[in-house]
Amino acid sequence: MEATLVELRPITEDNFVDAFNLKLAPGQEEFVSHPVRSLAQAYVYRNQCQPFGIYADDKMVGYVLVIYDYDIPEYDIWHMMIDESEQGHGYGGTAFDQVIAYIATKPFGGSDRVALTVNKNNPIARGLYERRGFAATGWEDDDEVELAMTVK
Repeated sequence: MEATLVELRPITEDNFVDAFNLKLAPGQEEFVSHPVRSLAQAYVYRNQCQPFGIYADDKMVGYVLVIYDYDIPEYDIWHMMIDESEQGHGYGGTAFDQVIAYIATKPFGGSDRVALTVNKNNPIARGLYERRGFAATGWEDDDEVELAMTVK
């Protein structure tokens, strides 16, 4: 059996509707914003943000945003999600590794810090991030925990 090619592709005018059609599994709505909201944020922050479609072979199965916060400075990973029908195949972990590799190229600025937040009720995502070197920073709000790591 041939391995599935998982890759990040920029979200553009040619594929943004595919992102809009991605669906979260029941109960995951509290963990990540709908793609319409996420892509609106990517547009607003377009000079410091890169939205990616996550593709398995030639099908968009998820999306993720990489944004650079010039004020801190740091890279932030926002709104990563895999469509409910495509979860459990390892696409999220493979794509996440590619996101870290992209950030390591320093596309927006020179910071080595990468941060994200994860919902306290989402142990699957938190485990994915911690297995890749992210650790809690101590910052929390009502339902989110910040994790961070350093990339070189």
